Amino acid sequence: MNRKTSKVVIYTTAWCPYCIKAKALLSKKNINYTEIRVDLEPWQRSIMIEKSGGRRTVPQIFIDNEAIGGCADLFSLDQQRKLDDLFASI
Repeated sequence: MNRKTSKVVIYTTAWCPYCIKAKALLSKKNINYTEIRVDLEPWQRSIMIEKSGGRRTVPQIFIDNEAIGGCADLFSLDQQRKLDDLFASI
């Protein structure tokens, strides 16, 4: 059973290396996520842009509906040990 209870949504495309890298980090940390592929569902891109405050690139990552940014932002949170803090509660 996964101890990570926060809701994570990641907007991606199949060919994006940063999307693959971000998903790999989430998986490594045993963090469940919902993936929304904007290449398969193009209408989702406008939702992503609106939710992220205008960001158009993928990945866009949201934790509990809060935009945290892209791959570099996710890795920065991890390097600062803040990513684990977001999922510390059971």
